[in-house]
Amino acid sequence: MNRPVKLSDTDIKTAVDTLSGWKVIKNSLHRDFEFKDFVEAWGFMSRAALIAQSMDHHPEWFNVYNKVRVDLSTHDANGITSLDIELAKKMNLLIDS
Repeated sequence: MNRPVKLSDTDIKTAVDTLSGWKVIKNSLHRDFEFKDFVEAWGFMSRAALIAQSMDHHPEWFNVYNKVRVDLSTHDANGITSLDIELAKKMNLLIDS
């Protein structure tokens, strides 16, 4: 399978400008999500995990009670790729639906 290549800084900025809540921190897309409670946060993570698995692209994330911190980068490309942008968009759709 061909893995995507690292995006240019210009392409990353353009993409992040369209991603509500996301920013670039340490060569990764980053977002902090906050939910009503632990069950809602865990539900989000479960739905996101199914999407990530189907994409064969897995997030770095951390959960405490109602908060989920997500960092997306493509380790094979040593930076942010189209896969990260796509997964961020899909995670945003989970909270908008």
